[in-house]
Amino acid sequence: MMWVEEIETLPRSGLESIQLRRLQALVHRVYAQVRPYRAKMDAAGVKPDDIRSLADLRKLPYTTKDDLRDNYPFGLFATPMEDVIRVHASSGTTGKSTVVGYTQPDIELWAQVMARCLTMAGVTKGDMVHNAYGYGLFTGGLGAHYGIEALGATVIPVSGGNSRRQVTIMRDFGSTVLLSTPSYALNLADAMADAGVTSGELKLRVGIHGAEPWSENMREEVERKLGIRAVDIYGLSEIIGPGVAMECIHSDRGMHILEDNFLPEVVDPETLEPLPYGEVGELVFTTLTKEAFPLVRYRTKDISRLFLEPCACGRTLIRMEKVTGRTDDMLIIRGVNVFPSQVEHVLMGIDGVEPHYQIEVTRDGNLDVMSVLVEVSENIFSDEIKVLEKLTRRIQVEIKDMLGVTCKVKLVEPRSIQRSEGKAQRVTDRRKL
Repeated sequence: MMWVEEIETLPRSGLESIQLRRLQALVHRVYAQVRPYRAKMDAAGVKPDDIRSLADLRKLPYTTKDDLRDNYPFGLFATPMEDVIRVHASSGTTGKSTVVGYTQPDIELWAQVMARCLTMAGVTKGDMVHNAYGYGLFTGGLGAHYGIEALGATVIPVSGGNSRRQVTIMRDFGSTVLLSTPSYALNLADAMADAGVTSGELKLRVGIHGAEPWSENMREEVERKLGIRAVDIYGLSEIIGPGVAMECIHSDRGMHILEDNFLPEVVDPETLEPLPYGEVGELVFTTLTKEAFPLVRYRTKDISRLFLEPCACGRTLIRMEKVTGRTDDMLIIRGVNVFPSQVEHVLMGIDGVEPHYQIEVTRDGNLDVMSVLVEVSENIFSDEIKVLEKLTRRIQVEIKDMLGVTCKVKLVEPRSIQRSEGKAQRVTDRRKL
């Protein structure tokens, strides 16, 4: 186990004392060593010595992904490049890649926070951990790998892809823990079915799934098909990678944030004003302990809220609700905000519908049109036309009732929607906005 009890069970006052000390040191360091931060702070009229309490955090300017791209590749690094031993980068699908760097102490920190997260999920030194997160420039695979090794468990570094072989490895090696995106966990469940392997033939007991929003209904689907307990993990490359927050085995209301390292806020995405605990808004993080690539008030675009209520596990760390979507994957359909996770929630509550779908948005004249392609089970697809028509109408009505938008629904045969081996791409927006 890696439960840092002296930190994770501190009273709020003790934890805030650590946070303030680390925040003050961080602000002095980035002001002195990172020119873009110094320029932004000067423009905002704030100096490092102005940060006298945690409430003063709101005086500091936000950092956005545009700041990272504008200073591509290494302009926000706070250490000389000779001290940077690792770089990772985003895919760059929406512009320039965002590049992050790590010193040796950063790598050690990453391993520690990830090991602490694994401990929350009940992973121990005796586990055989099947790591199906992608390795390479993506932070998921290597970040999880470090944490597994730091915990002393056995890691199987399979990465993504070749799902039939992965099923064989899980069965033959006796994997007890699965790490993957939730969509890839369902992909593995399909591969198991194809291979005639049942969950009873595996030793899996827990799955740790993240890197994309997923609904409670999808959690139930993963648990049912794989015969495991599925828990949520949260992280993002800019902050450190996986290891920022984690559900514990006792928590039914969100993930514990390792806030001795990552200081969280929730803000109104329109006004950027901080919101009180319990209110939904955009997550913002300040990294308190990273060396090479510290970030001050980084806007994640993730939608969540924070809770202070005690947890049965004994940890006093603040908790964040499962991410319900992102401000930048939010669709606006005829004035209505729509998150793919809301559509997923509807679909997963309907019998005969598979957990694979695709949302397509087009424009007919001046009107937006949302279409949802939905996979159905084999027995439903082979049923008579009137049964399919009834199911189509039901999906349309339930989406309309929950989201307030009318959509087209097309039922498609099993396995016809492309499977994901990483983050699921749920939306195709064909509008020219």
